[in-house]
Amino acid sequence: MAQESSNVLNLSPEELKSRFEAAGIEPYRAGQVFRWIYEKGVYDFDKMTNLSFELRKKLKSEFSILLPEVTEKEKSHDDKSTKLLLKLSDKEFVETVYIPADKRETVCVSSQVGCKFHCAFCASGQSGFFRNLSSGEMLSQVLMARDACLPVPACRSGRGKESPDKKISNIVFMGIGEPFDNYKELLKTVRTLNSKEALEIGARRITISTCGIVPKIEALSDEGLQVELSVSLHGPSDTVRGAIMPVNKAYPVKTLIEACRKYVKKTKRAITFEYILIKGVNASEKEAHELAKLLSGMLCKVNLIPYNPIEEFPHEAPSYKEIVRFQKILQHSGIKTTVRFSKGRDIQAACGQLRSVRLGKG
Repeated sequence: MAQESSNVLNLSPEELKSRFEAAGIEPYRAGQVFRWIYEKGVYDFDKMTNLSFELRKKLKSEFSILLPEVTEKEKSHDDKSTKLLLKLSDKEFVETVYIPADKRETVCVSSQVGCKFHCAFCASGQSGFFRNLSSGEMLSQVLMARDACLPVPACRSGRGKESPDKKISNIVFMGIGEPFDNYKELLKTVRTLNSKEALEIGARRITISTCGIVPKIEALSDEGLQVELSVSLHGPSDTVRGAIMPVNKAYPVKTLIEACRKYVKKTKRAITFEYILIKGVNASEKEAHELAKLLSGMLCKVNLIPYNPIEEFPHEAPSYKEIVRFQKILQHSGIKTTVRFSKGRDIQAACGQLRSVRLGKG
C-alpha cells in the first residue's frame, strides 16, 4: 500500500516532477496529473484518460491520492456557508468551512488537529493539541469543500469538457490550529494553492491568521509572498489580552505591535487585526480608545467580530449600540474598521465547535 509520503497531494509541482523523473516517468506528466486533480476534481488514476494504461498502472503502484472522509456536512440557513467535518487517515477530525459571499467563494482551512494556544474564547484548543496537518491534508480541505459545495466539474458529470463557472477564489487559514505553529507545511500549501499548475489562487486572495507568533511574523516578511496577514489581537493591553490569550505571556502587546509595524514597513502591506468584542472583557469605550492609540499611524485595518459564544467561555457579545460606538471611536482616529459577524452561527461554524461535538459523542 502506498505510503503517505507518496500521496500526490503532499507534493508540490516541483516535487512531483522530481519524483516522476526518479521513477522513470516524463516530468511533464506531473502537470497532467495536477490538472486532473486541481482543475477537474478527479482523484482516481484510472480516470485520467490522457495517460496510457501502462502509466496509470505504474502510478497506482507507486503513488496515491489520499483524501479525508466527509463525516458531517451542515449548511447554514442564514448565510449559506457550509461546514464539513473531515475524518483523516488516522481517525482524527478537522473542520473546514465554505463561505460564499459577494462573488467570492472562500474556504476556511484548518492547519492543525487541535491547538496549543488555548485562547479562552476559541473552541479549537479546548480539547488539546494532537498534531500538525500535512500540506496534503490542508489542500484536501479546499478540494473537499469545492467538490461538496460547487457545481460538479463537467468531466465528471458527463456534460462535456467545460469546467464550472464557479471556482474557489479565496483561502483563509483561520480554522482549527495556529497556522504559524505549522509554518513549513503552511507555506508549502500556500505556494501550491498559488501555483498555475494547481488552483492558481492569487497570493493576495490568501489570508494567514495568527494569534501573534512574533518570530514567524518576522519570517513571513522575508518570504516575498503577497499574502494577507491577519493578527488576532483581541485586547489593547497586556492586562486585557493576557487574560484571554495565554500567548500574550510569550509575546506581549508591545512586542507584537513592534513586529507588526516592522512587517508593514518591510512588505508595504497592510495588516488586518481581528478583534472579538466580548461584553465586560474588552469592549468598553476605554478599550476602544486604547486600541486606537496602540494602532495609530500603522497601515492596518480592524475587523470587529461580535463574540460567538462557546460552552467553555460563558460570555456574550456587546449590544449593537455598544459595537457601533466602539467602531466609531476607531474610525474617528483614522483607523479603517469594519464589523464582521461570524458566518454559520446556526451550524456551529466557530473554529472547533463541530469537532468538539463529534468528540463528545465518543
